Amino acid sequence: MIKLFSIPAVLALLLLISLNFLFPVTDKVEKIQYSTIITDSKGQLIHAFLTNDDKWRMKTTLEEMSPLLKKTIIEKEDRFFYYHFGINPFSIIRAFGKNILKSKRTSGASTITMQVARALERRPRTYASKFVEMFRAIQLELYYSKSEILRLYCNLLPYGGNIEGVKSASLLYFKKDPDHLSLAEITALSIIPNRPSSLVPGRNNDVIITERNRWLRIFAEEKIFSEKEIVDALAEPLDVTRGNVPRMAPHLSRLLERRGEPIVQSSLDLNMQLKAEKIVSGYARTLRLKNIHNAAVVVIDNATRQVITYIGSADFSDTTDGGQVDGARAIRQPGSTLKPLLYGMCIDEGLITPKSIIHDVNINYGGYSPENYDKKFNGNVTIEYALEHSLNIPAVRCLRQLGTEKFVQSLASCDFLQVRKDQKKLGLSMVLGGCGTSLLELTSLFSSFANNGEYARPSFVLNEKSSHKFPVLSASAAFMINDVLSKINRPDFPLSWQSTEHMPKIAWKTGTSYGRRDAWSIGYNKKYTVGVWTGNFSGEGVRELSGSETATPLLFRIFNTIDYDSDESWFNQPEDCDIRIVCAETGMLPDNHCTNRITDYFIPMISPATVCNDSKEVRISPDEKISYCRSCAPASGYKKKWYKIVSPEMQVYYEGQHIAYQEIPPHNPACEQLFRNDKPQILSPKNQFEYLISRNDPEPLQLQCRAGNDVGRVYWYIDNHFYKTSDAHTPVYFLPSEGPVKISCTDDKGRNRDVWISVKYVEM
Repeated sequence: MIKLFSIPAVLALLLLISLNFLFPVTDKVEKIQYSTIITDSKGQLIHAFLTNDDKWRMKTTLEEMSPLLKKTIIEKEDRFFYYHFGINPFSIIRAFGKNILKSKRTSGASTITMQVARALERRPRTYASKFVEMFRAIQLELYYSKSEILRLYCNLLPYGGNIEGVKSASLLYFKKDPDHLSLAEITALSIIPNRPSSLVPGRNNDVIITERNRWLRIFAEEKIFSEKEIVDALAEPLDVTRGNVPRMAPHLSRLLERRGEPIVQSSLDLNMQLKAEKIVSGYARTLRLKNIHNAAVVVIDNATRQVITYIGSADFSDTTDGGQVDGARAIRQPGSTLKPLLYGMCIDEGLITPKSIIHDVNINYGGYSPENYDKKFNGNVTIEYALEHSLNIPAVRCLRQLGTEKFVQSLASCDFLQVRKDQKKLGLSMVLGGCGTSLLELTSLFSSFANNGEYARPSFVLNEKSSHKFPVLSASAAFMINDVLSKINRPDFPLSWQSTEHMPKIAWKTGTSYGRRDAWSIGYNKKYTVGVWTGNFSGEGVRELSGSETATPLLFRIFNTIDYDSDESWFNQPEDCDIRIVCAETGMLPDNHCTNRITDYFIPMISPATVCNDSKEVRISPDEKISYCRSCAPASGYKKKWYKIVSPEMQVYYEGQHIAYQEIPPHNPACEQLFRNDKPQILSPKNQFEYLISRNDPEPLQLQCRAGNDVGRVYWYIDNHFYKTSDAHTPVYFLPSEGPVKISCTDDKGRNRDVWISVKYVEM
């Protein structure tokens, strides 16, 4: 007898194991597609997306299933849920008996687990389907805990139309999360899945109330809830209609949807986001009067490196001006916004300090002649002044000293994706905006200035740590840049901006791209880094568009809102950043002859330590008309005098600006050493360079040299044929022939220098 019973039991067990292996239920559970929902940093829903089958199927977490929700569902649907293994034999027998006696199906005896199985695989309601559900229910009980099964049940319940799951129904009908539902609301929701097509909230509220109250009275009879809870629930009205899912922070929500996760808790500060959106929307309306139609803003929390505000356009719903374009990640020309990084890197390389002097005069690098914004030159300026006034020529000089490759690699490491793609094509013009960047990239870069020079990839998800960190600048270099950018007596302080009395102290840098297509302003303090872009997504340039007058006022408004009247302390001077006395005229360590001295920040053992050498003692004739070198100076009859050393390019600048300077007298014409030294240096064109000239619209090349201050005239030769003469400081232009070209420059002392270039005419 025992053996006969054992063999069928073993066979049944083997069959169950085989079927479980052949038809796993876990695959069905893993393939459930949930709507992606985006929340703010506090967990409040701000955006959601339909599933691929156009369902609102939002994932309910275990934490959102309150004890009241669990108790109500279990008491109504399956009070023995925690005691059976997926099938309740007593319910099956009872249901089978009722169906036989009444000759029709009146009870299904489905447990919660069986209902989950039915939701996973929609089948016709037959006895065969019921057996499949029972098998699947057993599988579910084997693989999942009771809490997980109950959660699956809450996620798959149909609530009419394209709404599935308790969370979707709770948010769309009651505008609250499941853990905030009352007993009356939970009971009302629990009856809808039984008849989702005929019990539609908003259309059949009276019927739903009647059915809800019937169940509440059943709960009262069975003493499942207290009398007061039942009375309160019965008195609660049901005035609901189907609502809409929130559509806040649409650009960031679209970005986070790509993560493919059912619930993404963003790092957004919703209150700050909404305030900033209101400011941007209102500000954009005033810009439209100037034919400027859009703006984008990114705010980063400097302590966590998380994005707390993200606005891709002034109005996402505006289809006429490309409102759905994400301006925070769009690739645009950055204008002058990369200059702070360049100067910081040059400080770290020991090339400059804030008070170092650099020439802001006409230069030409291989045919590239940068110009300042106002088309003017400023002569000798400090690095500090060059950054404050966003001068272009000093920046190009510094980039040439630093090397474009090093600068490009630094930007590529800071996740400048377009720079990384174009790194082999980028040249000196990149520091003036000749490359592609985005607002998000620039804001992330400037956040490193507020963090002692450490770059960290920004995060959009709460508590997600940056996976990419490295020092882009030293703490000392970052401090020096912060000191310069925080000064307000600058030309890019917006003239039209008022009410800055309560604005916190910030450092900021503006930028305007070529053709006035993009206006930038990136600002920061210890708390926040705010990036602002204004312009047109079409790329249309506008004459009135500029970083200082268009983007900075918006930057100030946002700072005045998010950090109003802040008394936050400023950045502290790092230990390895020191102060020293330098010559005000050169920025070098002062010599005995330096009378004008100032203080300057520097990094010991790194910053340049050259002693000032801008003056030299010269032997001259008594009438000060001839100078002598050691080899030609007479034994007596001369005197010594100190002269400022003026470079040839500064001589050209002074003469062009009609600025008087003390010239060293011409060298002794009888000196034999004269003809062996001081050959003229050809500045343009560059030796061994290839020059491409448009065949349709050819432009002449510039001939320019640097000669000693004893030279009056120079003589230019092309392929050994005399071309033209001029004074030593005036450039000459010529149109070369195609192929190799030899260019010679001879000064009036007979000293000569040659360069060779290659010329090619192309279609442009």
